[in-house]
Amino acid sequence: MIGQLSYRQRILVLLGLLALAVLGALALPPIPQDPGYHMFADSRSLLGIPNFNDVVSNAGFALVGLFGALMVWRERNRDTFERAADARPYLCFFFGVALVSLGSAYYHWAPSNDRLFWDRLAMSIGFMAISAAVVADRIDAKAGNGWLLIVLIAAGAASLVYWDWTESQGRGDLRFYGLVQFYPMFALPAIMVLFRRHRYTVGRYLLWVVLWYALSKIFEHLDHEVFDLLGRTISGHTLKHVTAAVATFVVLRMLLLRATGRAAVKA
Repeated sequence: MIGQLSYRQRILVLLGLLALAVLGALALPPIPQDPGYHMFADSRSLLGIPNFNDVVSNAGFALVGLFGALMVWRERNRDTFERAADARPYLCFFFGVALVSLGSAYYHWAPSNDRLFWDRLAMSIGFMAISAAVVADRIDAKAGNGWLLIVLIAAGAASLVYWDWTESQGRGDLRFYGLVQFYPMFALPAIMVLFRRHRYTVGRYLLWVVLWYALSKIFEHLDHEVFDLLGRTISGHTLKHVTAAVATFVVLRMLLLRATGRAAVKA
């Protein structure tokens, strides 16, 4: 059935899913930031660092982000990428991941809405960049590596500027940031089903990215319960950072295997 759809029909399916998601978000009442969100289970300090585990557990993002950005920059004119432009969304993705380590550590040092903005801004770059990478690989390289990449990152930033402005007006609204954060989890599998041909975005790795990130959101939601279950040693939010970093590592592994595979073929 799907194989019988034309390119135009497949694009229309994706646009329809996006329209439904936007309409669904608009149908919801404004969603303010819950002040209780900042009350994390593990508030222990160590070595002068407040909320130690939630702060230092961001190191995984720094390692993946920096190593990934260096690898993509090194490989952009080599066999890993067929065109240098194909590396752009991945550079943005790993740059965003590296920034998450800074933004999240900054936020968890002294949790507040003002600091949370910078944490989420870095995350939005990662969400939007990997979405553009999948579009570039499977649908339209010129768009995904060019104007769409810029539009998506700008849209992610705009959703947070809007949230910050509404919070300042006393009527916080997270609906559009929620769309930025969660829509790719549904859109990426849909793109994989509708557009099978690819060079970089191997389906099983993208599914692992979605699954690891979904697990991180579960840990985030069960922050206090996990902390109690594990004898108050590690909290759900700390494990959220670890599992989310694993999700970003899957993207790095996907590209590394392509790089080594291409090198082996060339040899």
